[in-house]
Amino acid sequence: MSATTASPTAPTLLPPPAVGTLPVLLAQQQARSAVLRREDATARAARLQRLHDWITRNREAIQQALYQDFRKPATETDVTEIYATQAEISHALKHLRQWMAPRRVGVPLALLGTRSWVQYEPKGVALIIAPWNYPFYLAVGPLASALAAGNCCVLKPSEMTPGVSALLARLVGEVFEPAEVSVVEGGKDVATELLSLPFDHIFFTGSPQVGKVVMRAAAEHLASVTLELGGKSPAVVDATANLRDAAEKIVWGKCVNAGQTCVAPDYLLVHESVRDALVAEIRGVLARFYQPEGGSVSESASLARIVNGHHFQRVARLLEDAQRRGATVAVGGSVDQTQCFIEPTVLLDVPLDSAVMQEEIFGPLLPVCTFSTLMEAADFINARPRPLALYLFSGHDENQRYLLGRVPAGGACINETLVHLGHPELPFGGSGNSGIGRAHGHYGFVAFSNEKAVLRQRIGATGIKFFYPPYTPKVRHMVDMLLKYLG
Repeated sequence: MSATTASPTAPTLLPPPAVGTLPVLLAQQQARSAVLRREDATARAARLQRLHDWITRNREAIQQALYQDFRKPATETDVTEIYATQAEISHALKHLRQWMAPRRVGVPLALLGTRSWVQYEPKGVALIIAPWNYPFYLAVGPLASALAAGNCCVLKPSEMTPGVSALLARLVGEVFEPAEVSVVEGGKDVATELLSLPFDHIFFTGSPQVGKVVMRAAAEHLASVTLELGGKSPAVVDATANLRDAAEKIVWGKCVNAGQTCVAPDYLLVHESVRDALVAEIRGVLARFYQPEGGSVSESASLARIVNGHHFQRVARLLEDAQRRGATVAVGGSVDQTQCFIEPTVLLDVPLDSAVMQEEIFGPLLPVCTFSTLMEAADFINARPRPLALYLFSGHDENQRYLLGRVPAGGACINETLVHLGHPELPFGGSGNSGIGRAHGHYGFVAFSNEKAVLRQRIGATGIKFFYPPYTPKVRHMVDMLLKYLG
């Protein structure tokens, strides 16, 4: 079977409607969702398996699309786009029957004789708006959760990654009926039209600024939302940390995907006593990672590029502004507009009012700030919007507990960066400005599901009838006894 041939078990496929007929597409999916609502785990699993198999057959095409869009190394694509997606699908396949099964709950005293459970049902038709930074994983991962929950989906890829956008359109066209899953390509005008439609759930990954637009649009139809946003995620390195180990993990977390990662370490908070030693370790790690045989970092085949000229200029301006305000480049600093290349750069003595300390960087710039006490570090972070991730590098358990207990964040890693994102049993999402709702594994399944509360009462005499009117002294005495029991 060739890489472009659909599975023999795939449905007869029709081209998706044109953009001008998006209400028609939504109506088709709304009708189809009534059928999917009645499907069992076997039918849902078959749909997920077709998706999994297509990805396996088209590994090289996915690599090529990511390279086309921002020269992402094939190995990095394998790990952060293909493996991460396949792991999400495989986890759903393994646990789907368990997730779909009604969940029994206990019975309170006043409702003795009843049986109750939570029944999971699909929300209906979901809109998934994917970002450009991980354009395959952050499109297909949520899609897998939506399909596991039994929904129909419209997928809107980012126009900034046209190679992956076209690939996703091909994937969906070969694997799904348009009434079940459709890709709608286009720019801001298309996204605006989609957001005007009454979807049952919207899953958006992107910036907090656009997240607010999505939430306002969802409010018009009282649609539920999952907003996977971002922010400035700090990495705290205390005096007890293993600096070599911390440097390796921080550099990898910062430089994978050229820093264009929502949970990348945005800035370092380093104990003042180890700042210079840590910077020296980071300098050595950067050389080992991206200059193993000498030469220029820009020649490294292991480093992606900034996605386009607009974002290159944005990150370059952050670097220029920081230097103009007095920051020192300790490592890196070179840029090449012709390649949309920005060298991994460590900045010292960065003024707190500089743009690089005010905006989410989304590039390979790493400002370094210092602290003298853990309270000072916690206060520094808490004075800013809640981060999507918090990274703690420490060899002291009490220091770890102190910061975990005092710094709100969407998620956290101790002596690591990024990889909590890939743990299928952990919920992923933000807090406050960094997001609403949770994704991945069972949490993703629940995000796309309505948790229907069901109570089954027996016919005839029931406990609750003791409290029916008229409210005689006997009834009031029963209420008094019940409240006394609860007290």
